[in-house]
Amino acid sequence: MVDLSEQLKKLPDKPGVYLMKDSHGEIIYVGKAISLKNRVRQYFQSSKNHPPKVRAMVENIHDFEYIITDSEVEALMLESNLIKKHRPKYNVLLRDDKHYPYIKVTLGEKYPRVMKTRKVIKDGARYFGPYIHVGAVNQTIEILKKFYPLRTCSKSLEKPQERPCLNYHIGKCLGPCTGNVNQEAYDKMIQEIILFLSGKQDELVKEISKKMHLAAENMDFEKAAEYRDQIIAIQSILEKQKVIFATDIDQDVIAMARGVDEACIMVFFLRGGKLMGREHYMVNATDEDDRKEILSSFLKQFYGGTAFIPKEILLEEELEDSDLISQWLTMKKDGKVSVKNPKKGEKKELLDMVHKNAVEILEQFSEKLIRERQKSLGALEELAAYMGLDRKPYRIEAFDISNTQGIHSVASMVVFEGGKPKYSDYRRFKIKTIEGPNDYGSMQEVVYRRFKRGLEEKEAMEKKGIVDEEGKFSRLPDLILIDGGLGQVNAAAEVLSALQVDIPIAGMVKDDRHRTKDLIYQGVELGLNKTSNAFLLVAKVQEEAHRFAITYHKSLRGKTAVQSVLDEIPGIGEKRRIALLKHFQSIDRIKKADVEALCEVEGMNRRAAEQIKDYFDRGKQEER
Repeated sequence: MVDLSEQLKKLPDKPGVYLMKDSHGEIIYVGKAISLKNRVRQYFQSSKNHPPKVRAMVENIHDFEYIITDSEVEALMLESNLIKKHRPKYNVLLRDDKHYPYIKVTLGEKYPRVMKTRKVIKDGARYFGPYIHVGAVNQTIEILKKFYPLRTCSKSLEKPQERPCLNYHIGKCLGPCTGNVNQEAYDKMIQEIILFLSGKQDELVKEISKKMHLAAENMDFEKAAEYRDQIIAIQSILEKQKVIFATDIDQDVIAMARGVDEACIMVFFLRGGKLMGREHYMVNATDEDDRKEILSSFLKQFYGGTAFIPKEILLEEELEDSDLISQWLTMKKDGKVSVKNPKKGEKKELLDMVHKNAVEILEQFSEKLIRERQKSLGALEELAAYMGLDRKPYRIEAFDISNTQGIHSVASMVVFEGGKPKYSDYRRFKIKTIEGPNDYGSMQEVVYRRFKRGLEEKEAMEKKGIVDEEGKFSRLPDLILIDGGLGQVNAAAEVLSALQVDIPIAGMVKDDRHRTKDLIYQGVELGLNKTSNAFLLVAKVQEEAHRFAITYHKSLRGKTAVQSVLDEIPGIGEKRRIALLKHFQSIDRIKKADVEALCEVEGMNRRAAEQIKDYFDRGKQEER
């Protein structure tokens, strides 16, 4: 273990966050402390009382750094953000990286819109969610559009438009762009929509019922019928929601079930006493991890990334830092948030129900995981048998080349371990030494760079006496797969031979329709059975290598295309190019824009706008 005694002496007796690093400078653990001096020193004292996981972490600590905060609450907030950013190896982590949809009401605009989004930012808008199923979001927005003629376009409303769009003419939009909309009436619609999305549909039904009766009294039966249909649609949604309590507060109810090296955390979302949905989250957690630590980590990661925080969170464990988490969430919500651990009564009964659901999901997940592992390991055993290998290839690295007539040649390296993709080890390369469409030369370059780097890294680690750790490239695969036939395989094999790397290498051969056909090894096609797990694995690897390469190639090609078109126009520099793309969102929209619309872009003047218009008009004439 590295001697960090001098750094430990300098630790301040203040609250903050500490970051433990391994020999490669990678952050392997993030923690918070009310006293950095006391907390960090504990790790480097006698290891007898440390659990195995902590001992393993401490053995890998080669350096650490810390950040001082003004309070423990600030430390908790920073810890949450850093764990989310770095995903350290020894922290308890949410396995799922789900970006659930929200419904966004753009309150920052004069005439707000209602839209679906997966990105939550501080822009003055009101966000509702997260919704578990995107179908529920789409259905809700469709219901709202049916009864509320809101604007859906992103037009600038600074200047009234002469011609409103089709939605205005068919009664789907009041047409704020015309400048002839009653602001008070529009705001009233938005208030009703917020009532609906807040789960207060009962109040909304009462409001609409008043309107319906008033319309009927005024003999406006067509309008009354519209209100009636609106009430029926809302009531159909209410019928699907189970009433849990006779309370109107928003609650999240959270319970956990433990498995082997994993835990399932179940969350029931109650809004206004009604069950609006539920979701489970799988967490990487060993038997050594304390239940309270797992739940505490979950709360910080989950609520650190969600827009909506309820007034009350019910937990089946009493956390040591529940008061601290409550303070943090209260600051985040800008309203009181309680974190409770009920011991009896209907809230305890509800927690028991949520726990049973967590156990059920965990059992299903575990059975599915076992089946998938058996299938994946079976595929590796089959592959080893087909190739005549002594042992199954646990780690597979596959390479693919992508280019267009030799332009923007790139390569992908995808990694599968145990028959599953290991995304963190994926790598992509720009081809540097080969010009033109030379797939053989490009493949040789990328294979050389990958394995030369791996050998150098391994040698450097051995000189430092580092034996048990793995670097970014030092771990070599058990099998190399090349996207291509015998020519590509032989080209890559020459490089391996020159580097004295002895690893089996095979080519993934495609048929005339560019689908996986077979595997070529030692100059012979193996004749993989198309229904075998081995064939399905090879097909998946080949598809993934191609996808990763083509995605990178398209991104480079797209950037160059954008730059080359706009940079050819006199007077359009980088700032104006960025402003134009930000405003219009695409080159096609810039082409179609008139001079007046171009002048509205920040940093543009009439002369520059006319040059853009002339440039694209000349292009149209040349096409004709």
